[in-house]
Amino acid sequence: MSPRARTQSTTLSDRITGLARATEIAEGRLDEAAVQQARQTLDRAGERRALSADHTVVGFFGATGSGKSTLFNAVVGQDLARSAARRPTTSSPLAAIWGDEGSEPLLDWLDVADRRVVGPALSVATGRGRRATTATGGLVLLDLPDFDSVTREHREIVQRMVGLVDVVVWVVDPQKYADAVLHQDFVQPLARHGAVTMVVLNQADRLAQRDVPSVLGSLAELVAQDGLPTTGPSAPVAVSALTGQGVPELRDRIHAVAANRAAAGQRLEADVVHAATELARAAGEGDPHGIDRDASERLTAGLARAAGTDMVADAAARSYRLRAGRHTGWIATRWLSRFRKDPLKRLHIESHDSSADPGVHRTSLPPMNASQKAAADSAVRGFADEVSRGAGEPWRRSVRTAARTHEQRLPDALDQAVARTKFSARGASWWWICFDVLQWLAMAATVLGLLWLLGLFLAEYFQLQLPPPPTVEGFPLPVPTLMVVTGVVLALFLALTGAVIASLASRVRASRVRRRLLRSVRETAEETVAVPVRRELDAHRELTAAVTRAGADEH
Repeated sequence: MSPRARTQSTTLSDRITGLARATEIAEGRLDEAAVQQARQTLDRAGERRALSADHTVVGFFGATGSGKSTLFNAVVGQDLARSAARRPTTSSPLAAIWGDEGSEPLLDWLDVADRRVVGPALSVATGRGRRATTATGGLVLLDLPDFDSVTREHREIVQRMVGLVDVVVWVVDPQKYADAVLHQDFVQPLARHGAVTMVVLNQADRLAQRDVPSVLGSLAELVAQDGLPTTGPSAPVAVSALTGQGVPELRDRIHAVAANRAAAGQRLEADVVHAATELARAAGEGDPHGIDRDASERLTAGLARAAGTDMVADAAARSYRLRAGRHTGWIATRWLSRFRKDPLKRLHIESHDSSADPGVHRTSLPPMNASQKAAADSAVRGFADEVSRGAGEPWRRSVRTAARTHEQRLPDALDQAVARTKFSARGASWWWICFDVLQWLAMAATVLGLLWLLGLFLAEYFQLQLPPPPTVEGFPLPVPTLMVVTGVVLALFLALTGAVIASLASRVRASRVRRRLLRSVRETAEETVAVPVRRELDAHRELTAAVTRAGADEH
């Protein structure tokens, strides 16, 4: 194999690999018709490459009355195909073979039963002077039924063969060369195969010699409108199967293509590029915006609202104030707080033991109401729309679907996120201890003062003579009374001051809890929403790379 052929084979292999990967990614995401076309192209390419690479399959296609079979005989040099006035004359494919070794599996794949060996593999001289070489290659020339046949089986054969042969030869006649069925249904869809397409104006002998150039020019305009190049193999050529005009040149052109052995690869390459282009078109233009910090934070904030984090943070603040009151409040009235349920415990949210399994821990928060569900759905939908902005609609739809992958378990996941958050509900603040000690001192002073006054009362009641209680200079009240008043006043002052400090500290605690809750919700949002979306965005990048690899010359 020549270096050029090896390079072409390597390039085709890369394109096929790229198309295979793109098809795998597009499955279930893009339009099924484009995916199916790509899958069929891969199957056809794999089957054709597994068959003889030494043979080039050239198919003669034409309308009824175009003289296709007669031209086939003229190119072959033998009367193999039946031609007559009755139409259609070709009911099944007929193969003329040069170099039959290795051609049988190829013809079996083409489903051609009528096979005629014409001669050995072709040898064609290429180049000039010192560069002159001789190239050899097998050739299979097919005479096919008319594409406009009234017989359905004939049309099905043509439609199947036009997608399988390596080189397409369109045979037209001066009367019907502008036939709309030919151009719209066959030539235009295969315009991408310009490098392996030949257009032949047969029956040129029916035209006056001076009219041939104008008819060829008109045909060239039609071919250009179909998307075929008007130079090279696709350039229309005038022949006459009856007089032999132009037949040797057409035969040499076909033989040269067969000896070059590049037509099969060019045909497959064009099919692969086209399938990749269709996948790219189905995916739509543009790249998604992607996940950034702002989008993630908006998603987290929306899910946090849906999870009721504000309610939990408020409960944490109230819990802090309640527990602070139990340590700093007036001892005489502290017992009343025991009848109040801790808000965090009421929600089944407490400090977790190190051995507790957070996977089974749940809160007693009420189920999401309609408003919360709407907030969660809006956050997820907004996130999907934002990160997919700029991509084609199929991919935006795919990203939205991915974002809702865990839609059913999202409420439970958010509840679990709240439940696993550390609240330090059993921890005490340092200032509680100071206030508690002072409260007990105030209580001790009050109790001692009351006991002293009680002793004085009893002594007076039983008419026992005791010295009068001492007084403090500057205070008219006796010491025991002063102890009671001071103890009560100090206790009330500590209780009120503690309440004010606890209120301020509870706001700090609520803010801290809210940050911890956001951290937990952020982890849940990443797991349930961002990870599936990120996989879709990665798939989009892979598809773009694979499509580019499959059709690099097209991008």
